[in-house]
Amino acid sequence: MKNYVIIGGGIASVACIEGIRSIDKSGKIYFISGEKKPTYCRPLISYYLQGITDFEKMKYRPDEFYADNNCEMIFEKAEKIDTENKTVKVGDKTIKYDSLCVATGSSPFVPPFNGLDTVEIKTAFMTEDDALYIEKNISPDTKVLIIGAGLIGLKCAEGLVGKVKSITVSDLATRVLSSILDDDCAKYMQKILEDNGVSFMLGDSVAVFDKTKATFVSGKSVDFDMLVLAVGVRANTSLVKDVGGKTNRGIIVNDKMQTSLQDIYAAGDCAEGYDSSINADRVLAILPSAYNQGFTAGVNMAGGDKSLNDEFPLNAIGFFGLHALTAGAYTGEMYQEKTEKGIKRLFFDGNKLIGFILIGNVKGAGIYTSLIKNKTELKEKSKKLLEKAPSLAIFDPEIRSQKLGGVV
Repeated sequence: MKNYVIIGGGIASVACIEGIRSIDKSGKIYFISGEKKPTYCRPLISYYLQGITDFEKMKYRPDEFYADNNCEMIFEKAEKIDTENKTVKVGDKTIKYDSLCVATGSSPFVPPFNGLDTVEIKTAFMTEDDALYIEKNISPDTKVLIIGAGLIGLKCAEGLVGKVKSITVSDLATRVLSSILDDDCAKYMQKILEDNGVSFMLGDSVAVFDKTKATFVSGKSVDFDMLVLAVGVRANTSLVKDVGGKTNRGIIVNDKMQTSLQDIYAAGDCAEGYDSSINADRVLAILPSAYNQGFTAGVNMAGGDKSLNDEFPLNAIGFFGLHALTAGAYTGEMYQEKTEKGIKRLFFDGNKLIGFILIGNVKGAGIYTSLIKNKTELKEKSKKLLEKAPSLAIFDPEIRSQKLGGVV
């Protein structure tokens, strides 16, 4: 009977369990998580702040899932991998593995701001504990400063609206969601946040903190009671890097999710794998990829044969009822529709759809995603139809038959 060890408590770890069990029903699985709790949906912590959900509902799998899959839960931080003896050190325990998956995720990146140590009430916004800290330290009179206008910072802002006196979001970038949206689309998303009371200081950076005051490079200043640091994240690669595994921005993996080390795999936000939209490797720190990578790793750890070579960026974003979906690459020929109700941008390489941005009306996203994933070559007529009215009619009859279960 094989011993499987999974390090990390995120979505990729649960997927790895399910991948293993799709092949091996009896091997022992050790689930090691330094967060000291079973897996939950981290993106939902902003909805907890809003009062829309609770921690019980945020659990990714029921409590009995782990026992049913013969998992031993160890809520301590993994300290070291020993590749020669094939063990993992966790506190005073040494756990033997036949196959190991490192799914350690990422950690907040905190720039060396001058005076940051003088700020007493400060936190990141990535975990349940962060959400609880914020909840404990806010009141209707609290002024909040959020550093970072990416998805994490903006979801935190949304979660705080109506619960605090003021919310200011700052970023060195000149637009919100700078890694996901271009200028026009970012302005569209920013406006709905502003309409709900969120203020922005973009294209500026904090020069120095002094307790409850931030002075910016521009000379402007903001008084605050709570500081939320959402500048960015870095992949947790040290466990693999420290034993000679290949790393870059993430842990380097092949299409089997195997690292450069024998019998060691990696998945999720810590892994750097193939992105089919740019034909190169990079970290794809999004939930669907975390699941797909974890499941693939699990299958191969258990002796199966599964490859993952069709992943690409796919983001679902929403603020105050305005939804946006983005995918793929934003290069090549662009088709655009822009109204007061939303924006649609489709990006083509010849007759292949390679990316899209949908804001407001997200109709057709499933069809667009399928075309990108399968690198479908469209006929000119189908391309025009796709631009105006996406439907299964754009596919050839045999493909329509497959998608409709044999009904054309």
